[in-house]
Amino acid sequence: MQKEPCQRYIHSPVMKNRHNLYLLPILALASLPVTIGESGSLRPVLSGPDRAYLNTRVVFQCSAPSLSSKVVYRLIKDRRFLVATEVIDKGDQTATFLLKVKVASGGSYQCKALAGGRTGISNRIKLTVVTPPSNTRVTSEPSPPVAYEGSRIVLSCDAERGSNLKYIWHFNKKEITSSTSGFIIAGNKLVMEKVTLDQEGNYNCIAWSVVQDISRYSTSAGFKVTVKAKISKPEISISVFKDGDNYHGNVTCWSSKGSPPVNFSLLLDDKEVRSATAAESLAAWFDIPVVIGLNMGEAQCRGRTEVQDLKSEPLTLEVVPVGADVRVEVDYLYTADAKLTAAKLSCHISRGTFPCFSWLFNDSVLLPESREELQPQTVLSHQKQVLFLSQLSPEDSGFYRCRARDSYEDSGLWAESAAVLVQITEEILNSTAQASSCTELLQTYFAEVITLVFCCFFLLMLAVASACVYKMSDRSQALTNVSAANTISFHLSEPESQLMGLQTNTLACEVQNQTVEIRV
Repeated sequence: MQKEPCQRYIHSPVMKNRHNLYLLPILALASLPVTIGESGSLRPVLSGPDRAYLNTRVVFQCSAPSLSSKVVYRLIKDRRFLVATEVIDKGDQTATFLLKVKVASGGSYQCKALAGGRTGISNRIKLTVVTPPSNTRVTSEPSPPVAYEGSRIVLSCDAERGSNLKYIWHFNKKEITSSTSGFIIAGNKLVMEKVTLDQEGNYNCIAWSVVQDISRYSTSAGFKVTVKAKISKPEISISVFKDGDNYHGNVTCWSSKGSPPVNFSLLLDDKEVRSATAAESLAAWFDIPVVIGLNMGEAQCRGRTEVQDLKSEPLTLEVVPVGADVRVEVDYLYTADAKLTAAKLSCHISRGTFPCFSWLFNDSVLLPESREELQPQTVLSHQKQVLFLSQLSPEDSGFYRCRARDSYEDSGLWAESAAVLVQITEEILNSTAQASSCTELLQTYFAEVITLVFCCFFLLMLAVASACVYKMSDRSQALTNVSAANTISFHLSEPESQLMGLQTNTLACEVQNQTVEIRV
């Protein structure tokens, strides 16, 4: 019995230590939620811009709600670079960070808050540094901006400095949009796949950017685009002149449309003998020696540009002198109402490449070479080959002749035609009026005859139609009677039926005269 107190004294400290050991994990677990809860409650919030112009100032603000103690805020860039630190005595206040934007300022920003041994990291804001555009200009491909219609031109709007840029194009002071026909806008480029003559003019572009409703612009200078027209098929002609005892040919090569410069070449039997560049026009001239009456071959004009190589139709280089056979033909021209209105005299020559014509009236030169002295009622055309007398009167009656010589022989002999009498009298002029009235009577007579013939034809067709209708009606009635007779034969009594079998032919001829009783 005395051992028990001793035993209790020995074992009681050991038991207390065991109980403490058991309680330690419980206390640790009990204290863990408290620590986690306090740490999680420290959640700072960062606010600020995500874009800013270079060399401007931006403001970031960091705050940690539900804090009343002293807080240390740190602005961190890209998770590792400390940008600024600010200490707030009261936790409910906001920390403000004012930064000047530089090229290296772009990146990811966060705010770190420290209060009472607790730490919290804010949300992330990515700041983009925008460089305003400056020194904007237009460049082209090809360069210089000169192209032929149908080719491709690409204009580029290039800013010396600038980021996050947008572009606006203008053509002759009018804005080009994505819906403008003939243009494609792709980034900073303006594309004309098949340029036309209408797209020649002045272009300029505007590079711009916007940050927080603040826009910055940079406008280029005007840029001239030249569009050249393709030349048409070259044409060739030749004129001959005399220099002393020698003859020369002035060959003209030209195109009716296109844009200079054009390189023209004269080909003789497909060999180039002359060449010239028309810098400001679409024509070139070549001087070549000529032998009268000799076939010197076929000449062609060749026109070449940067994108074209064309040839004219061939022209035979042969100068034939004017022949001696010259004659005049006279044609009288009438109006629709058979009124004599003009006389046309044509001068025909048997041969001659470059003839010069002259007309004589009653052995007097009718028309001098000076155009100012031309009579108003007389018109020359086709190198004086045709003479028109447009206002006829008895004074125009007389003998007309034409003569021809080589145009390159100023002192050459004339080859004359025989005289042709043109007689215009009052009777002839009055007869035209009578002929006109006769024509009107004939037209009226023919109209009446045509009307009468049409009426007779209509009556004939009406009679034929009536006869056809009557005949068809009569045939329809006959077919109805025959059908009735065939139906009656099936309802005859037996003796009568036998009789019908013996006298078929007789019944067939007399069926229409019999009366048959039908039993129902």
